Amino acid sequence: MTHNRKQTGKPISRAVVKVGSNVLTTRSGLNIEAIDGISSQICNLLDQGIEIILVSSGAMASGMKKMGVARRPEAIPKRQAIAAVGQAGLIREWEKAFSRFDRRVAQILLTSDDLTSRKRYLNARNTMNTLLEWQVVPIINENDTIMVEEIKLGDNDNLAAMIALQLDADIFINLTDIDGLYDKDPRIHADARLIPRVATYSKSIEKYAGDIPGALGTGGMLSKIKAARKVTAAGIPMVIAKGYRPDILIRLAAGEAHGTFFVPRDQKLNRKKCWIGYTVKTSGTIKIDAGAAKALLANGKSLLPGGIVGVEGKFPIGAPVAVVNGSGELIGNGLVNYNADEIRSIMGLKSGQIKARLGQKTYDEVIHRDNLVITGEPEND
Repeated sequence: MTHNRKQTGKPISRAVVKVGSNVLTTRSGLNIEAIDGISSQICNLLDQGIEIILVSSGAMASGMKKMGVARRPEAIPKRQAIAAVGQAGLIREWEKAFSRFDRRVAQILLTSDDLTSRKRYLNARNTMNTLLEWQVVPIINENDTIMVEEIKLGDNDNLAAMIALQLDADIFINLTDIDGLYDKDPRIHADARLIPRVATYSKSIEKYAGDIPGALGTGGMLSKIKAARKVTAAGIPMVIAKGYRPDILIRLAAGEAHGTFFVPRDQKLNRKKCWIGYTVKTSGTIKIDAGAAKALLANGKSLLPGGIVGVEGKFPIGAPVAVVNGSGELIGNGLVNYNADEIRSIMGLKSGQIKARLGQKTYDEVIHRDNLVITGEPEND
């Protein structure tokens, strides 16, 4: 991707491609033409030596069409049942499409627990890396059938962002039913202007996104902006482009500029920090004073007990926690060296006083900088 390589500093060898419900479904069910076209393009990229991880929406929408349901049911069990009906047909169509090119696929259904648990996270990563080594295309979706929380809160934009971080992708391509991010909804406003490049995340960018979901999807443009913030903060670029555009993946791979390109940070986070900062669910909160906030944000220091002014929650040693400033604004996430009660006992103390208070001192730091990820930098207005 010529214009993107200037941003990433290296060629694209591994990409996450997410395809939205509005690309994959029609009024009569799954959009077989779109599935055939996207699979053909992915096989072309595979022939170029680019590994592809596919995150496919469409199970819920497919199930709704099969069952003759016009709207998502309110009752969670009905949503789960519809997702189960739709997922079978969705993976079958992908498998048929890829088999035309003698390519194999593998279905992977994930829940938030699979990504939050470090052990399961690593197991899933190892499985997907093995599939890629075998030149099998992993097709990933949320396991809506069993995971209540995923249906209520999850979307595949967020899932795909987590997968891009998990597998250290070089780029995340998000295919949707419009050309990219506009300054207003182009489906309603004829004068809407495409924003071809986003380098900083201002409040106006999120305002543009507007959180306007499609009739069949759960994400909307705002969820795509949030996904872009997540991956670009970790050093991975993202593109939002129109999935209906002929050969869009091949065009992007050839260096053509389409859609909206989200510029990544210069420095890429290592995989462990990606997990700490953007995947794991926090178990509690540590509030720090202004001096500690400056030490973390400006100087890249570890968090010492002296700067801590409050602790919320009950969590063990090694748990992921959120770190906030005095106003409650998120600074970052980190893994703690002491449990919640111990931190309450030593907060405000100097590191040299820890042993006298606890009877032992295993660490000087409550959170070491190697286990701390700054995620809550101030937005630009």
